[in-house]
Amino acid sequence: MECADGRLIVAQLLKNLYNEEYINLLCENTIHEYPTFKDSLFKVTVFSSEWESYELKERMRHIATKLGDFLPKEYSRAINLLCLIFNRMNHKYALENMIFQDFVEVYGLESFSTSMEALEVFTVGSSSEFAIRRFISKYEKETMEQMLTWAGSEDEHVRRLASEGSRSRLPWAVALPAFKKDPTKVLEILECLKDDSSTYVRKSVANNLNDISKDNPEIIKALTKKWLGFSKERDALLKHGCRTLLKASDSETLALFGFNAPTNTSLENFIHTSDIMMGEELIFSFDIQSQTPLRKLRIEYALGLLRKNNKHNKKVFKILEGDFKESKKSVSKTYSFRPISTRVYYKGEQKLSIIINGHVFKEVIFRLL
Repeated sequence: MECADGRLIVAQLLKNLYNEEYINLLCENTIHEYPTFKDSLFKVTVFSSEWESYELKERMRHIATKLGDFLPKEYSRAINLLCLIFNRMNHKYALENMIFQDFVEVYGLESFSTSMEALEVFTVGSSSEFAIRRFISKYEKETMEQMLTWAGSEDEHVRRLASEGSRSRLPWAVALPAFKKDPTKVLEILECLKDDSSTYVRKSVANNLNDISKDNPEIIKALTKKWLGFSKERDALLKHGCRTLLKASDSETLALFGFNAPTNTSLENFIHTSDIMMGEELIFSFDIQSQTPLRKLRIEYALGLLRKNNKHNKKVFKILEGDFKESKKSVSKTYSFRPISTRVYYKGEQKLSIIINGHVFKEVIFRLL
């Protein structure tokens, strides 16, 4: 987990969700279904001397493993109990309850059918997106067939699992290199879900498409061309799924969504702060002008942020987009260089670019002091 994208900071905060309150709740519900459960000893083993040093997923795995020490050794019996316990747990603990899926990942790889049934139960009100990937790696054909079946479920959580669990680049999850190379099996699932009635599911489909676009851009561009124009919901899904290509100023993708190369358009009255103290804001403004209505524009700015190695790391941010009827549009924007835990700034020359429909209209240098 890299600090640069904020995931380490998030994990450090989230790991504290696994606390005494949650473990007490887990023990209460476990005793209800399994009266011989040794809750006091279980708590002692969970809150071991190493507990404070464990990060989010380490705590999740630690609790799941300790459950295995205190539940029946027969996997099918333990899973039947855990399904009952899970259904008693409050769904407001969606993340914390992923210990149930982790139990399946640890103990259930040799029991495919039983584990598939359990992951279907555990994904409702939580998510089995991490655990299912171990089964994809071990039983790709059988698991993807199961995912295709889940794509037709009446429950949106189960349908989402079919998409989210098959993402080639799912954050914090084990990689699926086979799907980076060939996403055909994943696309079969997304084909079933592209017009799903649930926003929750469609967002997952869009994220899956975006993952695929990073390794197979031509496949996603061809798919977008094929799927576009059916409905507003599908078009929005596709646009979100193409966000990496759009940020990369891919001209073919921009054109698919109507962002053609601007003609008779100029950028005027550009003003920006040239020297900024650490902790202050970059302020810039400009006018976009045309002799005719501006039409459909996507206006972005890119920062080339100086890194420790003296190279620049490009970050693209959308300012606005729309179908503009006027012939002039005034834009003003700020970017804060206030110190934050998820990004480190280095003093020196930085770059600012203004991008309109994928074309750089202005590029300047400013200094961070």
